[in-house]
Amino acid sequence: MGKIDVHTHFVPKGWPDLAAQVGPGPWPWLRVDSEREAMIMVGSSEFRRIDPRCWEAEARLADMDADGVDLQVVSPTPVFFSYEAGPREAAKVARIFNDLALEVCSPARDRLLPFAQVPLQDTDAACAEVDRAMASGHVGVEIGNHVGDRDLDHEGIVTFLQHCADRGIPVLVHPWDMPDSPRLDRWMARWLTGMPAETHLSIIAMILGGVFDRVPPSLRICFAHGGGSFAFWLGRFENAWHQRPDLIGVSERPPSAYVDRFSVDSVVFDPAALRLLVDTLGAEQVMLGSDYPYPLGERPVGAVVERADFLTHAQKTAIRHGNARRFLAL
Repeated sequence: MGKIDVHTHFVPKGWPDLAAQVGPGPWPWLRVDSEREAMIMVGSSEFRRIDPRCWEAEARLADMDADGVDLQVVSPTPVFFSYEAGPREAAKVARIFNDLALEVCSPARDRLLPFAQVPLQDTDAACAEVDRAMASGHVGVEIGNHVGDRDLDHEGIVTFLQHCADRGIPVLVHPWDMPDSPRLDRWMARWLTGMPAETHLSIIAMILGGVFDRVPPSLRICFAHGGGSFAFWLGRFENAWHQRPDLIGVSERPPSAYVDRFSVDSVVFDPAALRLLVDTLGAEQVMLGSDYPYPLGERPVGAVVERADFLTHAQKTAIRHGNARRFLAL
């Protein structure tokens, strides 16, 4: 067994006109500029330039072979979540993109493992769609780290996570819809600061909101991008739980007691950051990830793990594929 990459994304090469299929709205659409280049558009605004690695299995497989990756979890690009839409509309969008994900992965279903998206703003619809997607061939679900002002401790989202735990569905949490202000418009600051902060906030919500006290330990949940800034600030978090229980003492136990209840990926780029993750969460809670095929991802996949001379052989093996095999129930 080589490597298992639990954090990659896809974009299909075109999809039905969502305005015609779903109804009016600033829906994402694809402007195809050439055979090798396209632009994800949202309404009239350019969102992200992409290439065939997003939709072409053969291109993905060639890069996987070059990097020694055996299996790749293929998740939606968060711009398609449609959490701001009505539940009925978002459910239609999820069904469209989940079916297209199966088509993207179909040339190599033994190596490309599709994760579904769901209309998380509606619990019943989300549960129904994840069940349909799993029956159709998906192996897990990717969700955003919040729905509007509702974080992961919102009652409806907790019910969905309980549903996933009951059915053994692995969950990948990905940040999206980062804060916006003129101060964040420079230097890709929303990605460089907003993504880590959003992920950190969601882990806090899971802990302080008592979610881990309410969902069974069988819930397999992973936070992208190394869990954001959580590992660095766990000491501050722990201190606040003890010193100000009147404000944040909602969880049954202190924050450090829950670090074995979730996983993170290895997309941190620096061995010192990876060491902090391993020291804080344990090597058994870290899985290989890359954010492929986007420019801020890691190539070659797993380079930070190979450069980490502090890891034992057993720890590297666990991070390369062992932990992911458990997460994916392979």
